[in-house]
Amino acid sequence: MICIQSQATAAIRRRTLLLGGAAAIVLPTRAGAADAPMRVIVAGGALTEIVFALGAGGRVVGADSTSTWPEAARALPQVGYFRDLAPEGLLSLTPDLLLAEYGVGPASTLDRLAAAGLRVAIGPDVQRAAEIPRKIAFAGHELGRERAATALAASFRADLARISGQVARLKRSPRVLFVLSLQSGAPVVGGAGTAAEEMILCAGGTNAGAEVTGYRPMSREAILAAAPEAVVMMDHQARSLGSAATVFARPEFAATPAARVGRAIALPGAYLVGMGPRTPHAIADLARALHPDAADRLDL
Repeated sequence: MICIQSQATAAIRRRTLLLGGAAAIVLPTRAGAADAPMRVIVAGGALTEIVFALGAGGRVVGADSTSTWPEAARALPQVGYFRDLAPEGLLSLTPDLLLAEYGVGPASTLDRLAAAGLRVAIGPDVQRAAEIPRKIAFAGHELGRERAATALAASFRADLARISGQVARLKRSPRVLFVLSLQSGAPVVGGAGTAAEEMILCAGGTNAGAEVTGYRPMSREAILAAAPEAVVMMDHQARSLGSAATVFARPEFAATPAARVGRAIALPGAYLVGMGPRTPHAIADLARALHPDAADRLDL
């Protein structure tokens, strides 16, 4: 069976939005707490988690399809996937702010929103766990919740420091391959510079996919040469495959150490690679799965 784990600083004064390769558009900046937005659409699961953690969940009138936590977010009107938003659905909710993850799009939608006068605030590109407080500070500033953001960032840093200290005492660093997709062709893996690699390293592993950069296909020969000792996937992908045997029956994996011991680990995608406030707990879950002999020493 596939082991599916449970989900257990300065203020930014302006936002610059790049539409495709066009010239930059500088979007208006919130002036202060008195005019804090009251009808917010959030595009990006980690940002949604942060907004609720800041106590501003009651202002959210819509969210994108990656916003699955907390439970209350699932009941919100959906506006589509944050990289492929449609302007009509967004504007029909009469928001006064679109709070979005880096990478939001497409550019044509952002053009339409700007023309309609909707303020769009786009967060920083965060691929490292230690940078997540930047995302928290960004959301706190945009929502007029700076004090709550300072407290949340402090709690986050404490949790990250605790699990990082525990991981640092581990004696082994198993080779781990994050598989994003197995639908067709060569498996798409998490290579160098990805959030997936960051999570593997934070959990005391070595990225077996570091030969590629970004999320890219990896050949059978390269996977066999990398000899992963564990394969990590998002839980929805694992459920669609049904079992570890399905993964390890593929020629890319059949002769790997991971296949010999049947070690396939699945975690919810936004929890695992979303780079949000629960990331230290995701690191702990992944570390326990990668280091079962030390699981009792890996806890938050």
